[in-house]
Amino acid sequence: MNKKQQQLDHFKSDDSNRPLTTNQGLKVSEDEHSLKIGSRGPTIMEDFHFREKMTHFDHERIPERVVHARGTAAHGVFECYEDASDITKANFLSEKGKQTPVFVRFSTVAGSRGSADTVRDVRGFATKFYTEEGNYDLVANNMPVFFVQDAIKFPDFVHAVKPEPHNEIPQAQSAHDTFWDFIANNQESAHMVMWHLSDRAIPRSYRTMEGFGVNTYRFVNAAGQAHFVKFHWKPKLGVQSLVWDEAQKIAGKDPDFHRRDLYDNIEQGNFPEYELGVQLIAQEDEFNFDFDILDPTKIWPEEEVPVRILGKMTLNQNVDNFFAETEQVAFHVGHVVPGIDFSNDPLLQGRLFSYTDTQLIRLGGPNFHELPINRPVCPFHNNQRDGYGRQTINVGPVSYHKNSIQQNTPGPVSPSDGGYEHYQEKVDGVKVRARSQSFMDHFTQARMFWLSMTDIEKEHIVKAASFEVGKVARRNIRQQVVEMFANIDVELAAQLALNVGVEPPKTIQAVETNKISPAVSLFANPVFTTESKKVAIIVDETTENVSKIVETLKNQKIAVELISDRQQIIQHFEVDHTMDTASPVLYDGIIVAAKFGDPKSSSKLNHYIQETYNHYKPLAFLVAPDLIGTNVNKGDEGVVQTVESFIEALRIGRHWNRPNAIG
Repeated sequence: MNKKQQQLDHFKSDDSNRPLTTNQGLKVSEDEHSLKIGSRGPTIMEDFHFREKMTHFDHERIPERVVHARGTAAHGVFECYEDASDITKANFLSEKGKQTPVFVRFSTVAGSRGSADTVRDVRGFATKFYTEEGNYDLVANNMPVFFVQDAIKFPDFVHAVKPEPHNEIPQAQSAHDTFWDFIANNQESAHMVMWHLSDRAIPRSYRTMEGFGVNTYRFVNAAGQAHFVKFHWKPKLGVQSLVWDEAQKIAGKDPDFHRRDLYDNIEQGNFPEYELGVQLIAQEDEFNFDFDILDPTKIWPEEEVPVRILGKMTLNQNVDNFFAETEQVAFHVGHVVPGIDFSNDPLLQGRLFSYTDTQLIRLGGPNFHELPINRPVCPFHNNQRDGYGRQTINVGPVSYHKNSIQQNTPGPVSPSDGGYEHYQEKVDGVKVRARSQSFMDHFTQARMFWLSMTDIEKEHIVKAASFEVGKVARRNIRQQVVEMFANIDVELAAQLALNVGVEPPKTIQAVETNKISPAVSLFANPVFTTESKKVAIIVDETTENVSKIVETLKNQKIAVELISDRQQIIQHFEVDHTMDTASPVLYDGIIVAAKFGDPKSSSKLNHYIQETYNHYKPLAFLVAPDLIGTNVNKGDEGVVQTVESFIEALRIGRHWNRPNAIG
């Protein structure tokens, strides 16, 4: 157990076998009836127990986050691979094998707390490092760029993507008029919207999702040498996605799909692992690229700026209480440690203001740092006092600096003793409301992204754009969007125009670039594995060798669930689900080992087969299937007849060469 988990244990309360008390510790003799004048009379004001209980209930919900409201989280540990003191003096990166406790919150961006996990959206990937020098928050997304370049436009973007204000529709969706009106009229979003339309926006799980710091930061070493830096989280299981039809169905079948997946895998010991990498650009090389390195709508192509891997994070413990930890955790890009500093990225500069402001309204005041999940593992001392939710009991008369009563303590610490010092950057200019001309190329990297996609990914982007823009009611907005896409690729725009019923682009031509970055493609660099994938075996009384099938799969670290027509025991195995209580979209592959005799069960089985086939997942038939009424061909890619060949098909993942699939 790491130091942060030990600290949290101090705040845990085991209420079992305890007397009921008020919050002041007074034992309560009655909790069924309020205090009244007579058994049928009015409740009286002196009933302090009722008032305390009801007041707490009335206030037990805090305002949800404006963005990233729907999330889930876990504890873990970060282990450093090497001494990185050549690039940063951050202590948690200073020694090979050094371990630091972490807390990670994953989230969707647009939807409310009650929305579904698998909507098309950006995902948050926020990590709190409880370092010996204080808390460091790496507040990231699963896409490396953003919709706007300057934080002053962030409220506009969020207003546009949120449910429309006149009817509060639609929830957790970007497929509506105001979002696409914003995109068409704020074309700095062009690159980000390509990522948003790609399979990155519908990840298979939080365990198979990259994270990116998005903004440009600085690393500073002990000698004062600085590098611009971008942060990357790379999942050890590789990056995997859903298909759109599958994502929509999962939203209905299990809206908690991603949080359940994370929770269950940690409980089962399948601890998610991510490697932390950085891209580095020396100060003197700031202007040596064909893009502005401070522009948050641009990536640093990994082929030009390689990623250096610094360590690995393992998530190994679920939260004990969702509200106290996941809901009350407060992240802030301004929570840094010596050796990590900021750039003049205008989106980052605005985030440094807005995060504190957000926590003040959500968590009730300035003392959110004292909540157990937010407390650093190192001591903290300052002259701040009072305020809502104060927990520290400060002793003595001093709450100011400078002072003589306490020998001028607490007092500042020199940088040589660990005091934080900002990088001394020379800044010279006139106060203006303007944006650098180097930020004005909105389409070159958007086209680079498109050209870097495989044919399957391009097909998915066209389908996604057609769905999203096709939901836009105003024809003129659809036309504007098509004209914008013509700057990226004319054929893409023409196909979109055909699909959404507007005129093809006439005079606009795509930007002239043939540059590609294979690192941005999900399918160009796949990771093949069976580890922690989830498989359903369809069984009945006729199924043979259930134990052998299950054992063979589990030996490959595959999670197995048995599904049948009813809850029953089959060969000493209890069936996990019926075909009514589970769904094929919740599994990475299906093994059919049953011969249902009745037509109703056979029809449900064929639904499982059809859905799995249409979503390009592996199918194994250990019995002769009745495929009447399906479009499944036994010889198609990923459709196999043995457990061993199924494992290989599962290792590959999706099998796109299925001409009859309609997913």
